[in-house]
Amino acid sequence: MKKENKKGFYEKLEKKGVSRRDFLKYCTALTASMGLASSCVGQVAKSIEKAASKPRPPVVWLHFGECTGCSEAFLRTPNVGSLILDTISVEYHETIMAPSGYQAEKSLDEALEKYKGKFICVVEGSIATKYNGTYGKVANRTFLEIAKDVIPKAAVVICVGTCAAFGGLAAAAPNPGGYKGIKDAIGVSTINLSGCPMNPLNLLSTIVKYLNKKPIKLDDNGRPLFCYGETIHDRCPRRVHFDNDEFVEEFGSKEAELGYCLYHMGCKGPETYNNCPMIKYNFGTSFPIQAGHPCIGCSEPDFWDEMTPFYEEGL
Repeated sequence: MKKENKKGFYEKLEKKGVSRRDFLKYCTALTASMGLASSCVGQVAKSIEKAASKPRPPVVWLHFGECTGCSEAFLRTPNVGSLILDTISVEYHETIMAPSGYQAEKSLDEALEKYKGKFICVVEGSIATKYNGTYGKVANRTFLEIAKDVIPKAAVVICVGTCAAFGGLAAAAPNPGGYKGIKDAIGVSTINLSGCPMNPLNLLSTIVKYLNKKPIKLDDNGRPLFCYGETIHDRCPRRVHFDNDEFVEEFGSKEAELGYCLYHMGCKGPETYNNCPMIKYNFGTSFPIQAGHPCIGCSEPDFWDEMTPFYEEGL
């Protein structure tokens, strides 16, 4: 990155209230989220600078059956939100765009025509598939119609949140609307950033990897391995190992291996893949287990049906 471009990058961030120190702080968190050594912070910073120096790729952000929690997660994390919005050009996003009604839909149509095959499609929320998708509509079109029209035209599809990735809460039994995740609903390949909500740092790191043409290895559920390669329990700070006869006698050998953590309160950390212990939420402040609440497994497929009751041991 040229020196003048680098200077302009930081000046632009400063105007939005993001200091160089804040930027490097979040680069450190991103480095952790990607499973890289701390010595790679400089490389991550350069990757973001490089991405920001290029023409910003267009993004069409679709809302389906969801609570807008994933949008709120990154919009309410100003430093991350600013970095994301400085790296991409959001052409359509119902929550943050100025136009409304017919003007909003005109923005979508124009973006699809201008950037066909070139835009990043970020999808938030699941799709109703029963009764021709009647359970969910935007601008008099069903979620299913919009998805089939817009998503196949994208260069890449990133599903943010468990609803878009796997159906989420909307797909919980009895699921009268037939809600499904994007891949299952329309049969396209997706990058799934599950979680309720997804962590905005995972979104930023995925976008940066994609823009810098870095390979993104996925697990069997379409989730990036750098975010979802280990269980919550693997990196949990509350994990304490006990190796004594009394503990084994009372709880059994399997529980002794797990140690006295929140597992006995129903924590689903041993079954849940995510990097929450590493990057946390709310400016890296905390995450549920650190705050004393068991993990409910929200980043796993069918978590609402498979992980309940949340306060009973699941293994």
